Amino acid sequence: MKPNNNRIKIGEMKKFLWPICLFIFCILVYYISSPGNTPYDYFTRLSVAFLQGKYWLSQSPPWLSELIPAGLGRYYVAYPPFPAILALPFVAIFGSNFPQQYLAHALGAGIVVLTFKISLSVKNSLKLAVWSAILVGIGSIIWYLSSVGSSWYLGQVAAAFFLTAAIAESLEKKRGFIVGIFLGAAYLSRLQSILSLPFFLYQLYSPKWKKNYLKVVLGILPFFIFNSLYNFARFGTILDKGYFLIPGLLQEPWFNKGLFSLTYIPNHLKIIFLSFPIFSRTFPYIKPSWAGLSIWITTPAFIYSLWANIKKRIIQMSWFSIGAIALVVFSHGSTGFAQFGYRFAVDFYPLLVLLTILGVSKQNGPKWHHWLLLALGIIVNLWGVLWINKFGWVSF
Repeated sequence: MKPNNNRIKIGEMKKFLWPICLFIFCILVYYISSPGNTPYDYFTRLSVAFLQGKYWLSQSPPWLSELIPAGLGRYYVAYPPFPAILALPFVAIFGSNFPQQYLAHALGAGIVVLTFKISLSVKNSLKLAVWSAILVGIGSIIWYLSSVGSSWYLGQVAAAFFLTAAIAESLEKKRGFIVGIFLGAAYLSRLQSILSLPFFLYQLYSPKWKKNYLKVVLGILPFFIFNSLYNFARFGTILDKGYFLIPGLLQEPWFNKGLFSLTYIPNHLKIIFLSFPIFSRTFPYIKPSWAGLSIWITTPAFIYSLWANIKKRIIQMSWFSIGAIALVVFSHGSTGFAQFGYRFAVDFYPLLVLLTILGVSKQNGPKWHHWLLLALGIIVNLWGVLWINKFGWVSF
């Protein structure tokens, strides 16, 4: 029996149209649900400075409380600079008032498309790919972070975008240099992203592993060199010590044992697993907490990551890389507030999403219970975005 060529063409067309529709849908959702222009526009301001040939800001508005003073008329941005580099063409075209959150909208929608692609690489199932893309786009806190786009959130969305792109490349074409570029971009957005490297070294292992690994290094190297020179120009060292220089930061009570300490880990575990909404007897009766909300509440479908076959090396390396990133973020004095959900988990979301896709695929899903947990996640994230962004119904 000959294959139905028309049916094949229609199937391929759907796989082409779905990502476009999902991208447009999500970017519109993020735009409509956004609270508007973020005042925390460190990256737009830094992008303007880069276009002027400077690596510092000349002004320090009082609401930008994490700038590092460096003499008369010089203030350094503490965060890794790649989001500001991404904003350069938009700032060049639209000027210094370019709304920073627009970049977050686009990157968040881009994560959705890349997740769709990853799912098809795992299993040639359009239904699973759509389920996976929706999970990331509006069934997780990627929705909230992408809609707000403040500098803390934009940095995480940018890192998640490039880490997701690196995973997609490692599953499909496996070009070491491209993987290195994406991983370097993630690193220059959120430094701890580089701790996902073991996953990619496993993915690119082959009889030509030395050549593949060299290409990865060459892809990462320009980002590492840029960051080192950027740090040296500002601080006289290639090390990232910007956070330590934020005035008064280490005097905050949550940093009483320094910026990083293993003793902070229980605080993070409490937020990620045991943090609940705020209940009251007055309207609106239930509110998000700025302190955070457990991951199993914001995205209950992540439970399927536990069904991924732990005997497979790709699963083991995914969990290992998640653990490496988690050890760093869990050791940080701040637990991520103010936030909806537990935003530091977004640093390893791309790997967790991959595990979830693999788990659902193993169950021959998505089945009814997969769609049910996805729907619950969408409802929770819709609630959080509306309550915070549109009504301001949120507190500690």
